Amino acid sequence: MDKIVIRGGRKLRGTVRISGSKNAALPIMAAALLGDGPSRIRNVPRVADIRTMSDILSSLGARVDFPKPHEVVIDPAGLSNPTAPYELVSKMRASICVLGPLLGAIGKARISLPGGCAIGSRPIDLHLKGLNQLGASMRLSHGFVIANGKRMRGADVFLGGRFGSSVLATANILMAAVKTPGVTRIEGAACEPEIVDLARFLQAMGARIGGVESHSLRVEGVRRLKGVDHTLIPDRIETGTYMIAAAITRGELFLKGARADHLRAVIEKLQEAGVWVEARAGGIRVNGAGARRVVEITTHPYPGFPTDIQAQMMTFMTVSPGISVITEKVFTERFMHVPELNRMAARISLEGSSAIIRGVRALSGAPVMASDLRASAALILAGLVARGETTVDRIYHIDRGYEDIEGKLKRVGAAIERIR
Repeated sequence: MDKIVIRGGRKLRGTVRISGSKNAALPIMAAALLGDGPSRIRNVPRVADIRTMSDILSSLGARVDFPKPHEVVIDPAGLSNPTAPYELVSKMRASICVLGPLLGAIGKARISLPGGCAIGSRPIDLHLKGLNQLGASMRLSHGFVIANGKRMRGADVFLGGRFGSSVLATANILMAAVKTPGVTRIEGAACEPEIVDLARFLQAMGARIGGVESHSLRVEGVRRLKGVDHTLIPDRIETGTYMIAAAITRGELFLKGARADHLRAVIEKLQEAGVWVEARAGGIRVNGAGARRVVEITTHPYPGFPTDIQAQMMTFMTVSPGISVITEKVFTERFMHVPELNRMAARISLEGSSAIIRGVRALSGAPVMASDLRASAALILAGLVARGETTVDRIYHIDRGYEDIEGKLKRVGAAIERIR
């Protein structure tokens, strides 16, 4: 099993090219099943989750090709198999987003309950509730969701959940609705940039969608959609991670291709913490040389502070003087990285859904183990500033969502190696 070894203490300087958004790519790849012809998707990141999704789509009968390193062409002509198998779906939670397109394309689906990162309970009840409101019959049997959408009709769907809007549930209902007869109104819809990108892709295919970028979507079903050419938005979570990498090492990075308008909450908190951040033509420049200040953060659905940047920001706070607080409101059990950071001499204590971080002068390099995708990134950030050597195990998590992270960091000055 691969490991990443980091020798801390170097300031990062230079340019990092931001990859396309993994979280936009996965539902858009699934949405390509709805077209009458092939769709070409550009700016696709080379990460493990993309390969998993391509394997799922191939198992359903679609043809998936990668003509260039960052392009995928999906031809749904052979789509006929409604079953997404356990051995593939168990690898990532986002696999559930093939449910809506299968119902829209062939009227039936049999999807294994999804897997993914171990960051707490993430039920799919909103997916099932929304599709049921459209008229799909749903049942669970032997670990599979079995759905029939032959009688689906436009309806009013409410997707507000206990912890706010659900991104994947919104994607599933939207993809099911675009070819469902009648008008569907989705209230409590997620409005993350990844959902907006999906809606733009569907609109280019011929879908009639109103209210994009809001919590209220109006969908008028159409009979046919066409294959299209689409370029993905940049990955805002990767962008946030490298912003914090510049800040924590007191370095300076230009993040090429990044979009500041997708990260207002993160930029605001970094600036509050004393980090210089400036949106420029073609990207974002970050300088971490300034004096640091304590901050309080609460995660929320977009446009709030993203839960997917919580762990990375916590690492930054461990070496910021004073006492900072993070409250997790999206996935309340998402603190599995805390014991590993404490192994590196961080001082973090948990009180319910909040983490209290007492800043220390320096972290200490140590062997640590990643529990999930974003925790992996947090531990690598910790290694960049820790005294001595840090070894991060279970890095298959990081390969799910970060393209060539060790290569990108090495090119801007980090002492980092992958040990195979």
